[in-house]
Amino acid sequence: MSETARIERDIEAARSRLEGTVNELAYRAQPKVIAERQAASLKLKLNEATHTPDGQLRVERIGAVVAAAVALVVVAGLIRRRRR
Repeated sequence: MSETARIERDIEAARSRLEGTVNELAYRAQPKVIAERQAASLKLKLNEATHTPDGQLRVERIGAVVAAAVALVVVAGLIRRRRR
């Protein structure tokens, strides 16, 4: 095999790898794909925050979040009532 043929084969292989890389980047940059990736990440974080590593529910954390939400609603109600 001549040196020229080997170089042409190497160039074609490099082009093929580059095309695959560009296609993968174009796919990852699609807004729908980004949104799906972010949603999956959020679900994972929520699951890690509300469950122990063995899958048990972390009641104390959920209770704290509920208490904070109730407090927020009460404060918002007081502010709204005060403005009237």
